[in-house]
Amino acid sequence: MYDKKSMVATEFISDEEIQDTLAYAQAHKNDRALVETLLNRAADCKGLSHREAAVLLECDEPDLVERMYHLAEEIKQKFYGNRIVMFAPLYLSNYCVNGCRYCPYHGQNKHIARKQLSQEEIVKEVIALQDMGHKRLALETGEDPVRCPIEYVLESIKTIYGIKHKNGAIRRVNVNIAATTVENYRKLKEAGIGTYILFQETYHKPTYEYLHPTGPKHNYAYHTEAMDRAMEGGIDDVGCGVLFGLNLYKYDFVGLLMHAEHLEAVHGVGPHTISVPRVRPADDIDPDEFDNGISDEIFAKIVAVLRIAVPYTGIIISTRETQQTREKVLHLGVSQISGGSRTSVGGYVEPEPEEENSAQFEVSDTRTLDDVVNWLLTLGYIPSFCTACYREGRTGDRFMSLCKSGQIVNCCHPNALMTLKEYLEDYASEDTRRKGLAVIDRELERITNPKVKEIARRHIHEMEEGMRDFRF
Repeated sequence: MYDKKSMVATEFISDEEIQDTLAYAQAHKNDRALVETLLNRAADCKGLSHREAAVLLECDEPDLVERMYHLAEEIKQKFYGNRIVMFAPLYLSNYCVNGCRYCPYHGQNKHIARKQLSQEEIVKEVIALQDMGHKRLALETGEDPVRCPIEYVLESIKTIYGIKHKNGAIRRVNVNIAATTVENYRKLKEAGIGTYILFQETYHKPTYEYLHPTGPKHNYAYHTEAMDRAMEGGIDDVGCGVLFGLNLYKYDFVGLLMHAEHLEAVHGVGPHTISVPRVRPADDIDPDEFDNGISDEIFAKIVAVLRIAVPYTGIIISTRETQQTREKVLHLGVSQISGGSRTSVGGYVEPEPEEENSAQFEVSDTRTLDDVVNWLLTLGYIPSFCTACYREGRTGDRFMSLCKSGQIVNCCHPNALMTLKEYLEDYASEDTRRKGLAVIDRELERITNPKVKEIARRHIHEMEEGMRDFRF
């Protein structure tokens, strides 16, 4: 039985509904009249259902696919403009009691270097990140209730928010930790987290249980229902995602959209972000284990159809992907990317020797943050270090209502320019600074509200005199 308002995982992520959807999409994939109707309706930026989106994903008529790409680009521009939000992951611990077959942190891996940062080591890592220019972090840990309890995570968040180094400060801490209790989600909310992120990995229950043979993560229902508990605990910004390559991508694409519809139906607001990682090589992982990998062309199509189906939701792409792949999907819907990332515990202060590998996966885009910022500026984007919505309480349904009405641009555009100016003043190379100042001058002229433009200009000038942290 399929019921998007149900609180039971196998009912709001119904296998029967997904199978019916995939069959329907296959049967109608080149129904030109249907596809054109869906694209025309999606142009109103109200989104599409999981079944409608599945039809677009199946469609392989070249001219219709090209229309999808153009529409995705138009929707991305309408809601996010040319702003790209920057962040970095911070790995606190790789101790883990789970047996995930695709992750080197799995408990049976006896030769990975196990590490956990002390609070003093966290300070050093965060200062290194601040010295790059980062303002937004995503905390990552393995699941180990004894070595890495919720109290450790809460203490770490407090430590991070308390570090002020030169002009640096981490202003938003997102958290990607294992599914937990409503009580613990309340504690995370009280600690001031931004978004709670949890990847489903795959929505196909038999595959999920095979991939997670041991440990707490084996419980499909507990994991899949985690976002509901997080929202019950007061966290109104949650981030979903699947790990493409573990299972057939079409199945997980539909499941992902069904999860978003469930959250919207039950809590009044869908996911704040959707991540689209692909399986990457990693220590003690059999590369032949996963044969469901997707091509760059399919990956780009997934991003485009997601942008059409959930127009208000941020889409995140990490350094798992190459520079070329990231460039291809930026204009199709991606709104957040990482830069200068390290996926090992303690990797920002001192890159670890290869024989002491503690990384979760191989990074494909190994450029520095300044290199990534320079590249984005060259492509015509505004690298944004903004955290204003979180700090001004524009989260959950309040953020979504502003986004859907188009009013959020009056905050996001000038905030992006002001935080870019901060980066240019404090961290940028000379070439990046030159390019960035030119972008700021150009983009200030595009602010349509005269009062907002005047205030932004004034604050940007004040930054040259040493002042920091302005926001709308």
